[in-house]
Amino acid sequence: MDEEDYALATARGQARANEPRAVGARYLSVPDTLVVTLSTGMELHVPVARIEGLAQAAAEDLHEIEVSPAGTGLHFPRLDADVYVPGLLAGITGSARWMARLPAAQAPAA
Repeated sequence: MDEEDYALATARGQARANEPRAVGARYLSVPDTLVVTLSTGMELHVPVARIEGLAQAAAEDLHEIEVSPAGTGLHFPRLDADVYVPGLLAGITGSARWMARLPAAQAPAA
């Protein structure tokens, strides 16, 4: 790695240090939701039925969640499934093929 590559990598790392990342996660059986606690203090609630690899899982398999050291991934050991946190934040809950099959999200009532 030369100095230019090192400088670019350092700049990317510094930029990502300010992005929200997972510091915790839990599964709520009612209302069947994955709750991700972010480094910003906010929580992200995602219906499990919308997440590829988790949608058909049994509740007992969803309670065990490991957060990656960088806070960018969630691992479900009983399912051998992984969820990418930046993807969730962007509304991406699976592959393009998976997402195309999901019903459109309903807009909140005004």
